[in-house]
Amino acid sequence: AEARSMESLEKQLICPICLEMFSKPVVILPCQHNLCRKCANDVFQASNPLWQSRGSSAVPSGGRFRCPSCRHEVVLDRHGVYGLQRNLLVENIIDIYKQESARPLHAKAEQHLMCEEHEDERINIYCLRCEAPTCSLCKVFGAHKDCEVAPLPAVYQRQKSELSDGIAMLVAGNDRIQAIITQMEEICHTIEENGRRQKQHVGLRFDALYGILEERKKELLQSIAAEQEAKLQRVRGLIRQYGDHLEASSKLVESAIQAMEEPQMALYLQHSKELLKKITDMSKASMSSRPEPGYENMDHFSINVDYVAEMLRTIEFQTGA
Repeated sequence: AEARSMESLEKQLICPICLEMFSKPVVILPCQHNLCRKCANDVFQASNPLWQSRGSSAVPSGGRFRCPSCRHEVVLDRHGVYGLQRNLLVENIIDIYKQESARPLHAKAEQHLMCEEHEDERINIYCLRCEAPTCSLCKVFGAHKDCEVAPLPAVYQRQKSELSDGIAMLVAGNDRIQAIITQMEEICHTIEENGRRQKQHVGLRFDALYGILEERKKELLQSIAAEQEAKLQRVRGLIRQYGDHLEASSKLVESAIQAMEEPQMALYLQHSKELLKKITDMSKASMSSRPEPGYENMDHFSINVDYVAEMLRTIEFQTGA
């Protein structure tokens, strides 16, 4: 149980970048994850290639840092990762762990890693040709006797360094991709805003055209209404004039009929002369005023809007100079 607790503790004390026990661990605020200060600096430098180094004479500027464990992003000040807080608690735990454990990290696993061909031999060298760990007997007598080998710790450290560099490159690449995504999201927002603004602009221009058409329609309708009213007034005036003449003529006819029925000649002759004169004057009255042929025609107010409609159909967006 104690061994399992120590192994569990080991896992909690390993840096996710270099896969070694933390060295000068720093806390990434506010996500509270830990990294070796050197590993954090490597990741930060890869993500911010234009950032001035801590020893530069120029005044350094801050930069973005994305936690490799949870991808949470923080903005560091001009001190970079050196401005992050050291995790003294984790450092003390590491010191206690090292005091309690007399072997290096992963030593327990290495002690049990034995050669399959030579069961009593530990795997302690690395075959560079076959790219596989092996034991000394395999090099002297076995399958790797003609191969070039190297000490296992040296290859182990070199490959872990390469893996750490690879992780840093991937993290930096992820940050660049995230920056591109953010930029394209901003482009989408700008496209939506520009589209909304141009739609509003086109709508206003067409509303102005609608206003011009409405105003011109009103003017033309007023012209038609004015001539219509003038013609109606003239014709209605003639109708009244002819009506008055017809009424007077009808009354005169009635008077003449009554005079024809008068039996006394002397009484008839007293009024006949004046009656005859009225009839003569009524007959001579000029009633020749009447509208000219086609006076009622209003076809001269016809309009042709075909060319205007065709012109409206050719409305198009202006091409930039």
